[in-house]
Amino acid sequence: MQAEEVKQIIERELEGCTVYTAGEGCDFQITAVGECFAGLSPVKKQQLVYACLTEQIASGAIHAVSIKTFTPEQWAAKQ
Repeated sequence: MQAEEVKQIIERELEGCTVYTAGEGCDFQITAVGECFAGLSPVKKQQLVYACLTEQIASGAIHAVSIKTFTPEQWAAKQ
């Protein structure tokens, strides 16, 4: 699996999110930025992203992911 594929899957599932991915094979680093993360606990944010990749994780196409999530405001402040 390629990083671009992971990006497309998450962006399709989490409408309005911008996703940045790195990695290859079955290990990826994911940064997701979107309003959908506002007011959620860190665990809920991770669960939102994981839910997009359930099929790929179950099949073994994705083995390990590192996820960072930000609201647009948090992302702007980080830049």
